[in-house]
Amino acid sequence: MKLGIIGTGMIVKNFLPFFKDMEGLELTSILSTPRSIDTAKELAETFGIASYTSDYETFCNSGIDTVYVAVPNHMHYEYCLKALNSGLHVIVEKPMTSNDTEAKALKQAAAENNCFLFEAITTLYLGNYKKIQEWLPRIGKVKIAQSFYSQYSSRYNAFRNGEVLPAFDPAKAGGALMDLNLYNIHYIMGLFGKPEDVMYYANVERDIDTSGVLVMKYPEFTALCVAAKDSKGLRGGIIQGTDGVIRSDISANLVGKITLELNDGTVEEYDDGMSQKRVIPEFQAFIRAINENDMDFCMEMLDKSIAVTEVQTQARRSAGVVFPADN
Repeated sequence: MKLGIIGTGMIVKNFLPFFKDMEGLELTSILSTPRSIDTAKELAETFGIASYTSDYETFCNSGIDTVYVAVPNHMHYEYCLKALNSGLHVIVEKPMTSNDTEAKALKQAAAENNCFLFEAITTLYLGNYKKIQEWLPRIGKVKIAQSFYSQYSSRYNAFRNGEVLPAFDPAKAGGALMDLNLYNIHYIMGLFGKPEDVMYYANVERDIDTSGVLVMKYPEFTALCVAAKDSKGLRGGIIQGTDGVIRSDISANLVGKITLELNDGTVEEYDDGMSQKRVIPEFQAFIRAINENDMDFCMEMLDKSIAVTEVQTQARRSAGVVFPADN
């Protein structure tokens, strides 16, 4: 895989230290806005990226076959579509798009151009999360599932003072549901699939959700996804069944150590130690799929992402949070 990166923000800076640990990946170029070209230059020099540019055509013709889209949420659709129509495979940071209409349009574009399209969502690829999937039948009939991710955002200070940064900007598809709660939704839906119904009870300030509780109704149980960017709180997951419980220690993007406690007194723990290297398992999966032309795997994961986007869109509308893409 010859990879080019679109974006120079914190997510990219978190990713770059790990790319040399990924076999089968060559990082060749980085695209920034003209305003961020100095940052792109600095990152290229620090991490040995061959080229940097603010010109999209130059970027697409830099010898890459795959792009990693890591720009603000509201720009995902535009940059993904451009890349797919240029015949490039796409890995896009979460959330995949602002709404489900955009997500389905990207799937169509990927099919028309015979390209791979993946959402970079660490949760589903972590070994600890896969162990939860393995353990799930052992706890009997599931009664309640919960995932929590609250983290006070430094950007909320600015928001309280009247400055609206992208994380809290409805015009840029911000908010708690699109950020932290997305991991919670993937955590739950990766185990149980799409719910029958959803309702989002959000704390809305200036037309954006700064925190909220998402209720997901399944045929035989209810799941809760709680996320906050305006306050500190719990992080982790709890799945309660008739024969036991599964707990994960930290937020759904990391999962962390997991514990199985059965009603008969059995206690098991598991931790593969990959939580702090969380980008590696997902990118290894993407590299393998693209290099081996495993389109079935791509479609399986893409359909999961689209289902999550559908739930997000429904939930957001239930709370009255509207984005420009909805219109």
